[in-house]
Amino acid sequence: MKTGFLSLLLTFTFWWVLGVVSGVCAGELPRIDDVDYQPVGVHVRRLIDALEALGRPLSQQQVDRLQEASRTEDDDEAIRIVQDVLDPLCLVGVTINPESRVKAVPGPASRQVVQNGWTVFLVKVQNDAGVTAPLGVDSDESGPVWNKSRQEGRNRWLGVAMFDQRPLAESLSGLPLEYRIVQVYSRDAGKRAAVLNFNVGQGSQDLGFRSDVLLTFDCRPATPVTFRVRDENGEPSVASLVIRDDQGRVYPAQSKRLAPDFHFHPQVYRADGEKVELPEGEYQMHFGRGPEYLVKHRTVRVERNPVEVALQLERWIDPSTMGWWSGDHHIHAAGCAHYSEPTKGVHADDMIRHCLGEDLKIGANLTWGPCFDYQKQFFTGRVDPVSQYPYLLRYDVEVSGFGSHQSGHLCLLRLTRQIPEGGDSKHHWPTLCLNTLRWAKKQGAVVGPAHSGWGLAVDSQELPNFELPPFDGIGANEYIVDVTHQVQGPDGEPVPAVDFLSTVDTPYPWELNIWYHTLNCGFRTRISGETDFPCIYGERVGLGRAYVRVDGPLTYNKWCEGVRQGRAYVSDGYSHLIGFKVEDVPVGVGRSKLQLEAPAAVVASARVAARLDEEPRADLQNLPVDRKPYWHLERARVGDSREVLVELIVNGYSVAEKRIVADGSLQDISFETQIDRSGWIAMRILPSSHTNPIFVVVNDAPVRASRRSAQWCLEGVDRCWSQKERFIADAEMDDALAAYEHARQVYRRIRDESAVD
Repeated sequence: MKTGFLSLLLTFTFWWVLGVVSGVCAGELPRIDDVDYQPVGVHVRRLIDALEALGRPLSQQQVDRLQEASRTEDDDEAIRIVQDVLDPLCLVGVTINPESRVKAVPGPASRQVVQNGWTVFLVKVQNDAGVTAPLGVDSDESGPVWNKSRQEGRNRWLGVAMFDQRPLAESLSGLPLEYRIVQVYSRDAGKRAAVLNFNVGQGSQDLGFRSDVLLTFDCRPATPVTFRVRDENGEPSVASLVIRDDQGRVYPAQSKRLAPDFHFHPQVYRADGEKVELPEGEYQMHFGRGPEYLVKHRTVRVERNPVEVALQLERWIDPSTMGWWSGDHHIHAAGCAHYSEPTKGVHADDMIRHCLGEDLKIGANLTWGPCFDYQKQFFTGRVDPVSQYPYLLRYDVEVSGFGSHQSGHLCLLRLTRQIPEGGDSKHHWPTLCLNTLRWAKKQGAVVGPAHSGWGLAVDSQELPNFELPPFDGIGANEYIVDVTHQVQGPDGEPVPAVDFLSTVDTPYPWELNIWYHTLNCGFRTRISGETDFPCIYGERVGLGRAYVRVDGPLTYNKWCEGVRQGRAYVSDGYSHLIGFKVEDVPVGVGRSKLQLEAPAAVVASARVAARLDEEPRADLQNLPVDRKPYWHLERARVGDSREVLVELIVNGYSVAEKRIVADGSLQDISFETQIDRSGWIAMRILPSSHTNPIFVVVNDAPVRASRRSAQWCLEGVDRCWSQKERFIADAEMDDALAAYEHARQVYRRIRDESAVD
């Protein structure tokens, strides 16, 4: 009897100990008390953002509980709520004692991971030493997890890494209570064991292997899911896919994604016949192909056997069938959200997939500062071989992080040479934007300021407004000077120094205001649309677009020439102003000039389409203008209706408007307006789309639409000089002084020639 009882007791003890050590039935983590809530609360908000960015968001119930903690006045209660919510998600609990020794114990989180994928867990940190070093993790079972060979790495099945990137800090905060993120990869399916070792630097491991924790994982097998993607014509295509499970987690996991999948947005792009690997379960799949397509939904059940999923894409509009080709003149294959070291930039075959998946016909892949010396090898002066007509990708240059960038970044398109004479890098470029433009225009490039609104912030949202901005940024700052200049073109003849202003990727009142003022002075700069992916926007390429009218087959050079001529409208892709013309003069044709012998009434017309969902999105409607997305059709919605305003703009002012239902249908819109003096006319759906201008010249008089605009520009020159003088190299100072003085003289003359305020 006693022997049987003792045997039973020993058996029970063995399995209980094994369960604790291996995590089969791990207990609760120790509670931490007497902690100030406020700094912990700030940390928790960043943790929520980090989990969202990794595609592993907390549930709404969990977020609500954490917000409840932030509202309570009792610090002890708030800290208790935080631990109630976050402890169950912890793979491991780590204690750092006053001597900086690390001890690790299993946490209560389920040890399920996914074969051939990364899984995100939390680590609870009790930091009694106030250490501010990074928390590190390693494992003897961690190795080249991409190696499928059991013979070469039977025990090297694991990948493990701490997540220490923004929005989290790289190092521990020193707070007594903190939560960090650990990422686990499994090469295999089935049960797998690993010993994880945590440290905060050399010598921090505790005695007796207490910084080690033995865990057994349940590695869920991955099932291949093949997509059959067809476009609106039944042809094989590429789709943008967001795949989530019933807990809202994104697949493939955003953590540690490799190109062509990017970790900083939830979607992946898959062509017809391509796959993802998913564990068993039910998934919600949202798919589309950029703003010209509808976003559709599928629920898919994945089991052990391979699955095929048919994705039928559906367009609501196709401007290319009317000769208007979409393009984004400012994207990057390296920098910002892509990587932290230049050699980790992605290549053209990765970027073309994103253009295909967003139905973006032209992608200008701009090499810039931190990646210049690595990425310069891909410039050829021609369309890249990865292009698949009509999807054309080409390397060009953004002057950013070097040269004249402090007076305003420049997009240099259609270059034949990517580096000025005298060097082979980014280190010898001009520091005056005008000198950079002289070099580019001499070779026939199409050029303009990038992200125009930076440095031009004003409080007013009126257009035009006369508030003088600081001119203290990297947008269209020196543009106020350069627009007054002619430089030598490739044939030796004078041409405008600036061809276009970039729009759509900065707040619209800042971008458009400077453009309106210079148009009122008689300058004829056009606009183009850009995203600055993945720097200003990482969501997708083509968030800002120029739709350019091209005759005959599309080429990159013809598209850029259409931008230069203003044969284009800009858009977020959700509204369209196609075929804008005044009387019989189409935009971008014949210098966009309508000649009148005397004042007269004229008719402006376009084919217009826009598409909003039926239900309003208050989160976008009520955003301040300086919060992203800066341009979006939802901001144009009239109240709770499905209508938007189409406006006729004369000399910067809205003179007429019509409401249209944004149901995706194309409709003919026309306005009649009286023109009494030379000026310019455009159409817009603000802030979603805007045409380029058509210039109406009355009795051969120059455009002098506003004395106040000329005065604003004149004052802008002085304000810009006060900010930019210190960035000009000594060797270029005489050029700079002459350039700015030339601009002052031009604006004074225009002001004096202007008859109206």
